[in-house]
Amino acid sequence: MSVTIRHITTQDTLQLRRDVMYPEWSLDQVTLPHDADALHFGLYDGGRQVTVVSLFIDGARAQFRKLATATDQQGKGFGKIMMAHLEKVCREKGVTRLWCNARATATGFYEALGYHITSGLFYKDNIAFYTMELNLNPPSVNTFTIIPAIDIIDGKCVRLTQGDYEQKKIYNENPLEVAKEFEDAGVKRLHLVDLDGAKKGQVVNWKVLEAVAGKTGMIVDFGGGIKRDDDIRVVFEAGAKLATIGSVAVKQPELFFSWVEKYGAEKIFLGADVKDEMIAVGGWLETTGVSVFDFLRGNMEKGVKEIFCTDIAKDGLLQGPSTELYKKIIAELPGIRLTASGGVSEMADVEALRDAGLAGVIIGKAIYEGRIQMSELKKLL
Repeated sequence: MSVTIRHITTQDTLQLRRDVMYPEWSLDQVTLPHDADALHFGLYDGGRQVTVVSLFIDGARAQFRKLATATDQQGKGFGKIMMAHLEKVCREKGVTRLWCNARATATGFYEALGYHITSGLFYKDNIAFYTMELNLNPPSVNTFTIIPAIDIIDGKCVRLTQGDYEQKKIYNENPLEVAKEFEDAGVKRLHLVDLDGAKKGQVVNWKVLEAVAGKTGMIVDFGGGIKRDDDIRVVFEAGAKLATIGSVAVKQPELFFSWVEKYGAEKIFLGADVKDEMIAVGGWLETTGVSVFDFLRGNMEKGVKEIFCTDIAKDGLLQGPSTELYKKIIAELPGIRLTASGGVSEMADVEALRDAGLAGVIIGKAIYEGRIQMSELKKLL
């Protein structure tokens, strides 16, 4: 295989674009609006043009359109080579999100490259499409990630104490306003919790998620009420990059692992609530006989990568996190990417968790109560 990729003109793309994608159309019909503004690439094998694509860059986001490989050359890896080239070009130009409107028949190809569906099914020219997206700047495995939490009841930003809905404090009527404040401070990741959904057993506040994900550039994980296939589908369609799953992973492991397989382990944020080193479920009302070590080990063996752990004796009390428990988990489960949750009360707690080898920390009440200032966190962002 003697493969080269080079810049080509709009005109150079049209024949192959038409022949592969719309064989009954004229060349004029396959010309795209703003084609002149795009970067066009052609992949050549032994001098023959076998793949073309057009890249439209808009700041930190870029859309590629009309990826086409000659029919008799498909299945030989040319499309993957071209996509790797696009990623390289985008990274060189500071692009962090690469997306496309993919034909429904091609989603498997893009999913194998790390793309994820971010829209519902839609049709154009009687062809079914999904929007698919790739994050070109994922969190480094070596970084310590600060993840502020926004808990939602009745569409408002609140915090509970010990998970008790009777001990509710409203901090802001507008969660999007809070999210934008976090983003302005340099936060890249957000933990969004649908407390109404957790109580009802199905996702309720998806419109808040849609607003936050759509109007900020943060990576949002969303949990609360994800119990069924429809719930997790809605969460991803509304813009979450990760779905936070807790009780389902304990009580319905087959369903949980079907989601891991369908959406990819990198899209699942497994939450382990712990009491006396045992897994707790049901809004913390029920402690199981499953040790946190066995539970996490079993999930890691099946591919789960992103995990956070909450010691329910600490959550919302501002009395310090369970650093020793986290150290024990890390020691028993080498390679775990563990995020701490619950109890953080001051910057010393955050620094201790970082030094203990945690992947990150979820912080809620300590920020809202002014115990930790965003200016203090900036040095870790």
